[in-house]
Amino acid sequence: MKNHVRALVFDVFGTVVDWRSGVARDASAFLQRFGHAQADPLAFADAWRAQYQPAMEEIRSGARPFTRLDVLHRENLLRVLRDFGIDPATVPDGELDHLNRAWHRLDPWPDVVAGLTRLKSRFIIATLSNGNVALMIDMAKHGGLPWDAILGAEVAQAYKPMPEAYLRTADILMLPPDQVCLVAAHNGDLAAARECGLKTAFVARPIERGTGQKIDLAPEQDWDVIASDFVALADALGCD
Repeated sequence: MKNHVRALVFDVFGTVVDWRSGVARDASAFLQRFGHAQADPLAFADAWRAQYQPAMEEIRSGARPFTRLDVLHRENLLRVLRDFGIDPATVPDGELDHLNRAWHRLDPWPDVVAGLTRLKSRFIIATLSNGNVALMIDMAKHGGLPWDAILGAEVAQAYKPMPEAYLRTADILMLPPDQVCLVAAHNGDLAAARECGLKTAFVARPIERGTGQKIDLAPEQDWDVIASDFVALADALGCD
């Protein structure tokens, strides 16, 4: 595979960055400021993330025009605040905006920057994320992520796992799908990419959803490459 593939495209939330800890960190400070210090910030992060797929499904189904993820996250945040006993109307807009941008400030997993730097020496490296462009740029600046390009849902105007998300990304790179490899910690994402003709690389993130995680602990298909982290992926692909 390494002699044929020209671009590696990456799922970001969970695969590249630790969304749960990052969101919980900002949520903890917010909850304390608004009199809910007893609330579990990790549970808050999980509840917010649980709104992610349903919100995108409205767009995938055609019930709603394409809407960038920052907007969906803000709408979902209002629902979660109510569930945690906070009336969003009592929170200044600036505070809501700052908390919503927690997704822009997520930290990469410890192996990511070193691994991406090595992979970049041999391959085009780009995002293939459901996150919008401004979100991905801020995250890259925050975490030192050396992307060649910011691609994915907003550029393709389609949320994964819609085929258009994968195929339009390959088309933007002016590459046939089989010269593009999706790197992801989620078996479902990889399965959708494979259906579109992309190559696949699985990198496990066994604590993405906390220590009790029950899914995506191991590869569920014979993916083209299976690696323990991004440094191991660079080794497997022959990067210096």
